[in-house]
Amino acid sequence: MYYASLNVFSPEPRLSFKANFTPKIRFKGAAGLYSQTLMSASSDRDVVNLFYGFINAPENDQMPAEYLDKNGKKFKANSSVQRAQHLVIGFELDILKYFELNIEAYQKNFKQIINTNRDKLFDDIPVNADKPDAIKKDFVVEEGRGRGLDVVLKFEYKRFYFWAVYSLTYNDRWLGNTITGKVANYPPTFDRRHNINLVSSYTFGKKRNWEINARWNYGSPFPTTPTQGYYPQLNFNGSLTYDYTTANGQVGYLPGEINSVRLPDFHRLDIGIKFRYNWSKRLVMEISAGASNVYNRKNIFYVNRFTFQRIDQLPFLPNLNLSLHF
Repeated sequence: MYYASLNVFSPEPRLSFKANFTPKIRFKGAAGLYSQTLMSASSDRDVVNLFYGFINAPENDQMPAEYLDKNGKKFKANSSVQRAQHLVIGFELDILKYFELNIEAYQKNFKQIINTNRDKLFDDIPVNADKPDAIKKDFVVEEGRGRGLDVVLKFEYKRFYFWAVYSLTYNDRWLGNTITGKVANYPPTFDRRHNINLVSSYTFGKKRNWEINARWNYGSPFPTTPTQGYYPQLNFNGSLTYDYTTANGQVGYLPGEINSVRLPDFHRLDIGIKFRYNWSKRLVMEISAGASNVYNRKNIFYVNRFTFQRIDQLPFLPNLNLSLHF
């Protein structure tokens, strides 16, 4: 990979293999080096992230020239290109006659991750040239690691299909402070320990044009940053005569330790039924009906930090659809 705008060349060798031990047991693995310049645009200051976007990596002068790794060792940040090492190994097993089991374990090491600087106090302008980069740059460099295990079980027999997935993940970030020499460890906002998906469908009718299906999903809690306190946020507007003793400022808040608490867990059941009718070889009609969140689980959607108002995701929601394919 060559990033022309940054004048950075990134070699990325990759290797994957698969070995058939027996007709029913297969071993596979993959490893490689990866890089990218995109970074997340979502804010970890929100209780729940409603926006997931990406922006291009910043220029080199917008980030510190040095950073600390998870062991406190100092490195130079040569560019804003983010790099990672991936390793995946797994097994595929055909169990009995209609079952297939897939097990994969992985580890991803992120040597350099670009993130917004939460500790910024000063603008990066000539008058603040003597201030440390750790408190004036817009971005910082972090290290990360992702580890996990995925287990997929498939069962398919005649008209019945069942698919079950369990994921166990551990995600870590390390942010070093070049002023104090300390390194903080925290889980990123997408760190979810357990995730389960159960999907099933059954087709029936002489022409197999009817189908019923169901999906249940469970996810353990995501981390979030608590609120430590509030304060009046005053804007002096550059005036030396501003009377702060009688002014009414906006309410500001002090965040607590980053991602140190967890939100409620998530689970939901969706069901549906579908009918397919062939008007002709080129015209097909499908009618489907179903419901989302069948047992009306109150899954968190948004929380206002200042009013503590909680808004939940969609409640029990029936649906009816008609579609034509031609």
